[in-house]
Amino acid sequence: MDGTPPAAPDDRADRPDPATEVFLTHRNLLFTVAYEILGSAADAEDVLQETWLKWAGVDLGGVGNRRAYLVRITARQALMRLRSLSRRRESYVGPWLPEPLLTAPDVAEDVELADSVSMAMLLVLETLAPTERAVFVLREVFDLGYDDIARAVDKTPAAVRQIAHRARTRVAARRPHATVSAAEAERALDAFQRAVETGDLQGLLDVLSPDVVLLTDGGGLVRAALAPITGAEAVAAVLRGVTDARLRPAQVNGRLALLVRREGETEVDSVMAVRVAEGLVAGLYVVRNPEKLSRLEREVAVSRGA
Repeated sequence: MDGTPPAAPDDRADRPDPATEVFLTHRNLLFTVAYEILGSAADAEDVLQETWLKWAGVDLGGVGNRRAYLVRITARQALMRLRSLSRRRESYVGPWLPEPLLTAPDVAEDVELADSVSMAMLLVLETLAPTERAVFVLREVFDLGYDDIARAVDKTPAAVRQIAHRARTRVAARRPHATVSAAEAERALDAFQRAVETGDLQGLLDVLSPDVVLLTDGGGLVRAALAPITGAEAVAAVLRGVTDARLRPAQVNGRLALLVRREGETEVDSVMAVRVAEGLVAGLYVVRNPEKLSRLEREVAVSRGA
């Protein structure tokens, strides 16, 4: 077998071998586990390849819970990669934002899944130490047992319980608490889009929260603010400079967002993801780094099931 994990089930009459079939059954789940630990789809795909290589050599007869076994392999590989990435992100130019994913509408219907892959939550997870992040994701999002998590992160079950408690406390202190209906979020995004497209300063001030925060990720490759911009007036002043652009709503990371294309261009120039609170845009996350925009032409399947 080569090192490339299968991408889709084989529709031919001859079924895949058992190892391949099990891997394909859980592939979307495994990608989601890796992505939530890493915040990078490119790195998550690499982790899936590493998982496949290890899984292909496993004796299936000795595996009781195949889902848990695969998740453990994936989490272990993702954690090792995250430790390396954490050092690289310290020298990242400007704010680092997760790689945005174009997701299917049904992802938004799974409230827990949509929340766990949202830009806002992934940024909260960035504040955790690598092991804390892996433990939190495996326990709180995917409901893996403490024994399985312990094997994935090389800790005792008792230590994992303590890490999980600490991670939950830290996430609870940082995560957005406001509950926003889909209709309320859509109204805010519509008003925001109109104001940006028309350069309407008052319209922007009306839809932006007074303490709104704008983060822009250019990765040092394109023009972007190198520090967070805070306050409605400062953010509105920046957004009024967004001219000759076409904005289109899309489901990104389980939430409504805007894809931005420059006039005459077909490639996505940037993604504007928003966090809405009390009917206003309270957080604005703009990804411009071209290396993070390759997965916006097709939907990426994320899942907590299988």
